Amino acid sequence: MHVPAELRENTSLRSGNGVAGRPVPDSGLWNALLGPPQLAAAECASLAGAARVRTVLPGCSVFSHTERARALVALCAGDVALGYRTADGSFHVERPVHAPSWLDQSSAWLGDTHSIDARATSPALVVDLPCESLQAQIESHPGLAWRLITSLAAEVQRLSVHTRGLMHQDAPARFAGWLLQRCQLRSEGDGPAVVHLGERKRDIAAQLAITPETLSRLMASLSRQGVISVDGYIVSVHDRGALERIADA
Repeated sequence: MHVPAELRENTSLRSGNGVAGRPVPDSGLWNALLGPPQLAAAECASLAGAARVRTVLPGCSVFSHTERARALVALCAGDVALGYRTADGSFHVERPVHAPSWLDQSSAWLGDTHSIDARATSPALVVDLPCESLQAQIESHPGLAWRLITSLAAEVQRLSVHTRGLMHQDAPARFAGWLLQRCQLRSEGDGPAVVHLGERKRDIAAQLAITPETLSRLMASLSRQGVISVDGYIVSVHDRGALERIADA
């Protein structure tokens, strides 16, 4: 399997023994996906034995809501957008996903189609865990079942919080919360926290269930208040306290 250079440099995959060039997920990926405590070496090895890794080029489909899910799907390198492809061929983004992260943990267990479409927005490495192979590994390592259950429960909780926010928060609160979730300290440690806008404005607006025009007005309003400033694709957060108050309103 050919792995793009940018993925080889940034992924937690290593070459498999005995199969030249075949990337095998390592313990770093499984621990990132399943959370603490650390998995035992045997558990990581069993997951790697069940895994099937594929490269997906930018703009290509990872999976479609019309396809029957036969495996749990995770992103181990790169970026993917979850959303829906419309009749005219455009893609409506609901949520961007950055590696490492699950893309679909549930559909395959239900024997159903994927609930959403997934499209790579950068060169991506995707790991499929076929249910049949995974069930065999769980029989050998029963602790994996508990780890998968808790991981899925955490994802359900996160989605419930997100849905509650969309239903009960107004647009300024949703946008303030979105910024707070993505705040990063500058590498030099000085100055305001920053948010790097790696997505199109319309995709950000779609995540917040608002129009791009409303998003522009919110950014302009926060800038006038001195809470943030915008320079190209970088948002600097000057008053985090004010942003937190808006998010909690």
